[in-house]
Amino acid sequence: MFDINDIKRRMDATLQSLQHEFSGLRTGRASPNLLDSVQVEAYGSMMPITQVGTVGAPEARLLTVQVWDKGMVGAVEKAIRNANLGLNPMSEGQLVRIPLPELSEERRKEMVKVAQKYAENARVAIRNIRRDGMDAIKKLVKDKKISEDDARGKEDLVQKETDAHINKIEEKLKDKDKEIMKV
Repeated sequence: MFDINDIKRRMDATLQSLQHEFSGLRTGRASPNLLDSVQVEAYGSMMPITQVGTVGAPEARLLTVQVWDKGMVGAVEKAIRNANLGLNPMSEGQLVRIPLPELSEERRKEMVKVAQKYAENARVAIRNIRRDGMDAIKKLVKDKKISEDDARGKEDLVQKETDAHINKIEEKLKDKDKEIMKV
């Protein structure tokens, strides 16, 4: 069944997901979202860092994790070190301090590449949603539920949504690149 609102909703969800991934990319300022991707081995399974402690950004160049269970402090430190974020956590009791080093030019370029990879994944997702919509339209024509002319109109709608969402991805990527490269 073809529903243009469902296609728009799925494409919007892809944009929101991209925005969330971008928020975890580090710029010059500390953001608790930076640690969103960190998985901690806790109680025999892997869980997000937010489920073992409270992440905060008390200063522009410092993140903290207030670990709830004293026994998890070492696991949290290890998880942050192993997350390939270039961070070196230090613990003080149940508080893990994570100073953010100044981003070097090389590190900034690496971050831009990661942002481009996220954007490409989002573009692929949008194209897959477009393909699903086009397939649904073709099925309706094949089942003789709509005419060829109606199908062309619906295909144009799907293509317009696709183009609009791809353009939004490009804008978000350009903004993120500027934000990352700004010293």
